[in-house]
Amino acid sequence: MAIFKHQRLENGINVYIHPTAKFKTILVQLIFHRQLCENEVTQSALLPAVLQRGTNTYPTRQKLAWRLEELYGTELMSEVFKKGERQLICFTLDLVHDQYLPEENRLLRKGLEILNELLTNPLLEGDTFKADYVRQEKEQHEKVIKGLINDKIAYSIERCLQSMCADEPFSVFKYGSLEQLAKVDASSLYQFYQTFLQETPVELHIVGDLNVAETFALVQSIFTYRRGSEKQVPPTIVDVQRREVRYVRDEMDVSQGKLVLGYRTGLHYGDNDYAALLMYNGILGTFPHSKLFQNVREKASLAYYAYSRLEKHKGLMIISAGIETSNYERTLDIINQQVLDMKKGAFSQADVDNTRSGLRNQFLVEEDHPGALINRAVDGILAERVYDTETLLARLNAVTRDDIVRVAEKIDLDTVYFLTKGGA
Repeated sequence: MAIFKHQRLENGINVYIHPTAKFKTILVQLIFHRQLCENEVTQSALLPAVLQRGTNTYPTRQKLAWRLEELYGTELMSEVFKKGERQLICFTLDLVHDQYLPEENRLLRKGLEILNELLTNPLLEGDTFKADYVRQEKEQHEKVIKGLINDKIAYSIERCLQSMCADEPFSVFKYGSLEQLAKVDASSLYQFYQTFLQETPVELHIVGDLNVAETFALVQSIFTYRRGSEKQVPPTIVDVQRREVRYVRDEMDVSQGKLVLGYRTGLHYGDNDYAALLMYNGILGTFPHSKLFQNVREKASLAYYAYSRLEKHKGLMIISAGIETSNYERTLDIINQQVLDMKKGAFSQADVDNTRSGLRNQFLVEEDHPGALINRAVDGILAERVYDTETLLARLNAVTRDDIVRVAEKIDLDTVYFLTKGGA
């Protein structure tokens, strides 16, 4: 797919239009960028749910749902993401393209008007949010925060990253904390909302079979709300001084231990060596042929799962394994050996070829998912290096064995976290 077209509205909203004839639907994502900040992250994570409870035109969730259903089953949802040291608050609108509907030529306009209404015309009670809505959404948000501990894999990774980056914004949980949530009420959240709308950098992505000029004119006519000066989000800190490896252990009533190793790679998505880092990670722990899967899980039968993944903007790599608690030392030794072997170049040409093929398929699959295309675009915008699929594949094909070893030599173990049996 061709690189998107970028224009900026007078009020500072960045509009990215991705024209493609591949899809019968149109995907819209409105994304707000905030720095991860302990004092604000809870409110910005809670805010989308409160806004979706009702507007002046559609004062209840049910009436909003009915209106969306009238628009041929249009879907409207919100999510919270974390990219580097940014919290991304994303509103998504998924609708059918007009050309596939009889006697309909304004569906995109109607959908965008609802999205704008949701943001700028919330249902108020006096001069603040409706107290019942805020209270109910706080209860739900509390369950989301507490729910992390029920997913032991996600919990152990989050705990490792929090320990690893304890003095950095990256350590802040994307949904916030119970302590901060307790301080939120209808009045304080509405005050935050007003500031949020004024100062938060925001971008609007639209993917579909679109005329760029007409679509931009449409957006320009709808998103006219006034904004103030943007609060710039500082760049993510990638280069961190190396230190002695930190070992962290938690005890909990678990049937299976969770071992997580956190590494500093020193590389992020915009670096020239990022494609080599992808190859490194793929050979180490992304695919069934990878070293972790083969040596930790298959040959030694030590892990229920074992894989590695990258945090592409923060320059981190995580290795995660589910093990019997008695196998901690042996598993750690084998994982350390795989990482050392990568530094020595102890991997086969088949490992390289299979990994390149696997990554190539991942890039091509993204072409068939509009959400994945937007995600890639956001990554590129943040890193100031935007790639189309052809360029990504060319960079991948150019990676040599020496490139992979050079990247491997930069990767340092920072933190070892183990969630084991015991306690409550």
